[in-house]
Amino acid sequence: MSTIPRHRVSVIGGGGNVGAATAFALIAKGVPAEVLIVDVVDKAAEGQALDISDSAFMMPGTCRKGSFKEAGQSDVIIVTAGARQHPGEPRSNLIDRNYKIIKSIMDSLQPIKPSAKILMVSNPVDVLTDIAQKTSGLPRRQVIGSGTYLDTGRLRSALSDITQVSPTSIHAYMLGEHGDNQFTSWSSARIGGRPLLEHPKMQGVDLDDIYSNIQQKAYVIIDAKGSTYYGIGICAATLAEALLNNTSQVFPVTNYVETYECYMSWPAAIGSDGVEQSFDVKLNGEESKKLDKALAAIKSISSKY
Repeated sequence: MSTIPRHRVSVIGGGGNVGAATAFALIAKGVPAEVLIVDVVDKAAEGQALDISDSAFMMPGTCRKGSFKEAGQSDVIIVTAGARQHPGEPRSNLIDRNYKIIKSIMDSLQPIKPSAKILMVSNPVDVLTDIAQKTSGLPRRQVIGSGTYLDTGRLRSALSDITQVSPTSIHAYMLGEHGDNQFTSWSSARIGGRPLLEHPKMQGVDLDDIYSNIQQKAYVIIDAKGSTYYGIGICAATLAEALLNNTSQVFPVTNYVETYECYMSWPAAIGSDGVEQSFDVKLNGEESKKLDKALAAIKSISSKY
């Protein structure tokens, strides 16, 4: 067995579907890290850790059940735990309940390793990332959220089907808020250095239809199988990998943008120190109005905590 020090990544809420999918994705991607499954339901954490560890025998990573105190000393702490919205429950009530959960988690992690990075996946992710930063005591650049990364992936996949260009070569984003107020920055979207909307196969395409399908996809999946977890699992694992390996890749994640004075889903370069830089996306008039609406929605809630 190698004695080379490993990175440690802890998944809080790892006993659930999203947490387990994230932990499995870390192992399957070959991330050379010790992955800890942490959950208030100890038996669920143990079961997921044992199951995932069976997939690690040919990979450089390992997986086991861990404690909150161990998680606090991790290089990357991924939080997937949170309350689900009850039928008919006001969003404000859900956020109040999630505030208590996130604060309890951050208290349980103390003392948190000063260089640790926290990656929030729980929803509403933009607001909860702000809460996690305030309750963890870590600098803003070290606390990020999954933001609109998955939504952007869905967008690029849809555009790939139309243009027959790889999704990784399409530079288009879903921005603002992960949720009802997210929007597509069509005016800044590019393929091969040219405006996306000038591509021959984009002529006559219903952009509103693309947006609507992206917005509804999660609901379609939830209606069919109860929840979504594979897509967000691979997104969270990819972000953790970028943090560990100092890749400086640009992702549309929840990060604190000084220009707008709040946490929001916006393109940022991610490395070993967390957010290295956030980018100024050029928007047209209509998109700017949508951004203002998203910011107002986020700030109206974040300011209460």
